[in-house]
Amino acid sequence: MFGIFDRDTSQKFKGTLVLMPKNVLDFNSVSSVKKKGVLDVAGDVVEAAGSLLGGIVDGATAFLGRNVSLRLISATKKDANGDGLVGKEVFLEKHVPTLPTLGARQDAFSIHFDWDADFGIPAAFYIRNYMQAHEFFLVSVTFDDIPNHDSVHFVCNSWIYNFKSYKKDRIFFSNDIYLPSQTPSPLVYYRQEELQNLRGDGTGQRKDWERIYDYDVYNDLGNPDENANLARPVLGGSSTHPYPRRVRSGRKPTSKDPKSEKPGTQYVPRDENFGHLKSSDFLTYGIKSLSQDVVPLFKSVIFDLNFTPNEFDSFDEVRDLFEGGIKLPTNVLSKISPLPVLKEIFRTDGEQVLKFPPPHVIKVSKSAWMTDEEFGREMIAGVNPNVIQLLREFPPKSTLDVALYGDQTSTIKKEHLEINLGGITFEKALNGQRLLILDYHDAFIPYLNKINKNAKAYATRTILYLKDDGTLKPLAIELSLPHPNGLQYGAESKVVLPSDQGVDSTIWLLSKAHVIVNDSCYHQLMSHWLNTHAVVEPFIIATNRHLSVLHPINRLLDPHFRDTININALARGALINADGIIEQSFLPGPSSVEMSSAAYKNWVFTDQALPADLIKRGLAVEDSSSPHGLRLVIEDYPYAVDGLEIWDAIKIWVQDYVSLYYPIDEVVQKDTELQSWWNEIIEKGHGDLKDKPWWPKMQNLQDLIQTCSIIIWTASALHAAVNFGQYPYGGYILNRPTLSRRLIPEKGTPYYDEMVKNPQKAYLRTITPKFQTLIDLSVIEILSRHASDEIYLGDRDAKFWTSDSRALQAFKKFGTKLAKIEGTIKERNNDPNLKNRYGPVKLPYTILQPSGQDGLAFRGIPNSISI
Repeated sequence: MFGIFDRDTSQKFKGTLVLMPKNVLDFNSVSSVKKKGVLDVAGDVVEAAGSLLGGIVDGATAFLGRNVSLRLISATKKDANGDGLVGKEVFLEKHVPTLPTLGARQDAFSIHFDWDADFGIPAAFYIRNYMQAHEFFLVSVTFDDIPNHDSVHFVCNSWIYNFKSYKKDRIFFSNDIYLPSQTPSPLVYYRQEELQNLRGDGTGQRKDWERIYDYDVYNDLGNPDENANLARPVLGGSSTHPYPRRVRSGRKPTSKDPKSEKPGTQYVPRDENFGHLKSSDFLTYGIKSLSQDVVPLFKSVIFDLNFTPNEFDSFDEVRDLFEGGIKLPTNVLSKISPLPVLKEIFRTDGEQVLKFPPPHVIKVSKSAWMTDEEFGREMIAGVNPNVIQLLREFPPKSTLDVALYGDQTSTIKKEHLEINLGGITFEKALNGQRLLILDYHDAFIPYLNKINKNAKAYATRTILYLKDDGTLKPLAIELSLPHPNGLQYGAESKVVLPSDQGVDSTIWLLSKAHVIVNDSCYHQLMSHWLNTHAVVEPFIIATNRHLSVLHPINRLLDPHFRDTININALARGALINADGIIEQSFLPGPSSVEMSSAAYKNWVFTDQALPADLIKRGLAVEDSSSPHGLRLVIEDYPYAVDGLEIWDAIKIWVQDYVSLYYPIDEVVQKDTELQSWWNEIIEKGHGDLKDKPWWPKMQNLQDLIQTCSIIIWTASALHAAVNFGQYPYGGYILNRPTLSRRLIPEKGTPYYDEMVKNPQKAYLRTITPKFQTLIDLSVIEILSRHASDEIYLGDRDAKFWTSDSRALQAFKKFGTKLAKIEGTIKERNNDPNLKNRYGPVKLPYTILQPSGQDGLAFRGIPNSISI
């Protein structure tokens, strides 16, 4: 096999490898972190990265010599077994100091191959890394000067581990695209071999260098061996707690709960680890630092009553977080901000001041957040704009099981609403599609008894009126508690009406705060975590297990999976885990992720398409004469208006692309990889919902187009809409509190008297206190940032992602369409008649502008759930 190039007639052609050294910020494999701690290792980052890069390009290092080799695989000539010929082993030769296309921290090396006609055209290669101490990230490979053939490009984006440890050759394929049935016969074996290498068998504990994709339930959030209070139910695998699946790590079970997995380093398939120069590498350490180092320091400072109580005493003191900062005791700031990302977050004015950037919502006006108009506007243009519904039945009813929860029907009456309808009858407003509802009653009532052991919260319903100018006016808020005699007896509810006078105005402001606490928690746990991060992970697992990199659908979806498994693993280890950041600073506490499991019972894949979602919520009806085939109930609905344009652009791109490879439905039906992929998503990835009738059958082209469009929409625009506004809106805790600690005071109590005398103090004692506010602001600023090398919708990280010129042309059309949409969004934001575009706070709705910039930009749609 290795002697095929020995004849004198052979010619030479050149290869160029672009790579990066081992990313010293890789959180799964930096041994120094385990030894020194997250904060200590940060100071070594720049020096280590520079040293390693210098070592690679130094001719005396291990890279040169005989340490990295390639073997070509032919796409046109076969060996005796009928598989593509494999060429002899050839080693890297020299460093290429200048290459115009090199990115940050990338380096290039040359290699030369012998070639003759008996070998044919190479379309794949094996690579080995013989270095004992180093792995590297292979970015791309290009073969030039192949006789009678164009250059062959390989987009690799993969870690190359030491061969003696991993004991497997890594294989890469060119940027050609083939359906399984169209694969050149010499490559069939290698295509199947690579897929087999990526599949797990559900056994064994994964090693950090492995590239195994297998499924598991969420059994790694708790830590019952450490503390009984840290036990958490297993999510997934039962009708009681259904959940999407995650990547399996296979750690040993805990002693006290054999169904739960012991805590430890989160396994992430090797190529899912950050390999690019992404500020999320720093963000990863930022979140870990917050969880492991900063939060304990905050706690020690805040609860040292000789320094400061855990309360804000005025709204001005909250604003001081951004304007003046918080003075810290000696040496505290130096302990919590050694990392670049934390230095960016914790701005300092002098040695010992903690200062956050001002949130967008108060940049123009410090008090407009308090208005009823802004309260309503943020339901359609804020960070959680996809929950509000049209009020279609009255009084609002519950879907909770009557046998368990009794009668949970709303106590709001039409007389409550008509007071503020300006002379319009209730019936006219209801029939005219002018009444809307933000309903969190059913989501919270089952958990309130648990929640209220440590907090004081209501389950809320809010009814709003759509005014002639397109803005939303709140009419009534219902605050409900479980019946004191038991859940089976229904709820005890009170209805609060708007007021701008005296103590009633304070009660109204507090009632709105309780609604927003419900909304903040539902947003973080359901709209954000469950409906984007968690539900997408099974699609990523199945894609790697069943769709070859040569497959057109793999090539279509891959950019939209970048970093998601890594981010989700980080979340399980520091954010949504028992006593993690979410449990410490959001209302549901230990019930947080369990609540999202209850919501997953009602998740419907096909309803994740924006048009279907709007129709389901009663906020759009099909109308062929309207833009996008839908007539919106709220014409000035920024999320829906901008989102529908993005949705249509995505769907047209998907249709243009998919139609290139699936000209008729029969091709979809006979695509073995595609059918295995879709079957496993339903049966395993979302196995708890596998019997639902709404799953597409994947028997025709439209099923495939709709499915891929939903996946791309969810991973890109939907995630952007519910993620990147977190700090702009929620960084001002008065506007979006995450905790409630008091119920509405009753007359005759000291709390009521306090509310009369000092409304601000009553508000501040009700919502998130200082310690949890610092945690909230720290983490949501990290989560709201765009990375410096983020890749946005309509762009790719590699120019030569496919050799198919038709696909490249369709993708260019997609980018042109997105650029036009961006211009249209800018025009809308300058239209004074569209009041919901900017609202009383004068914050334009830019979150769905496709292009972005790094930092707290409040604009830009990344391709994937990358933070």
